[in-house]
Formats: sequence, C-alpha cells, structure tokens
Amino acid sequence: MGNLRHVHIIIHGRVQGVWFRASTKEIADSLGVKGWVRNLPDNSVEIDAQGETDILEKFIQWCHEGPPGARVTDIDIQELETASTVQDFRVVR
Repeated sequence: MGNLRHVHIIIHGRVQGVWFRASTKEIADSLGVKGWVRNLPDNSVEIDAQGETDILEKFIQWCHEGPPGARVTDIDIQELETASTVQDFRVVR
C-alpha cells in the first residue's frame, strides 16, 4: 500500500463530446480513485483525483490517452494536499 496522493488535472485536446467524463468515472471506479471530473468552458476537462500513489499513476497514465475518440494534446498536473472527506468519484456538471 502506497501513500495517498491528490492531484488536480486539466486535460487539453479533443476531450469533450467523446465520452471523456463517463469513461473517466468508469476507470476511476475500477481503480478506486476518488474525486470528480467536469468539462470546462474552454473545451478542456478538469479532474480532481486522489488515491494510493501507484493506483493514481495508472489513472494519470490513462488520462494521457483517454477513451476512444479522444485526442489528448496536453495535460497539466498540480499536486494538492490530500482531503480525507472524498468518498467516491463523481461527474460534475
């Protein structure tokens, strides 16, 4: 078991209209990642995620590709302080 890690991610590219949010929730749920995902007005996708370091690395790796139909061109990742109140992973509108 690794240490908990909390990250804020902005994903750029063709990432809206390709089921990115729903696919992100599916992969997060399957890995046990907690947090949320939402679309931003500039057509990027924002993710707040936390989990064990090794699992979060797998999640971040998936974010570099995304679902079929997505074309990720850039990812911004910011490390945050871990929040203990997060219980699940949600799609935020």
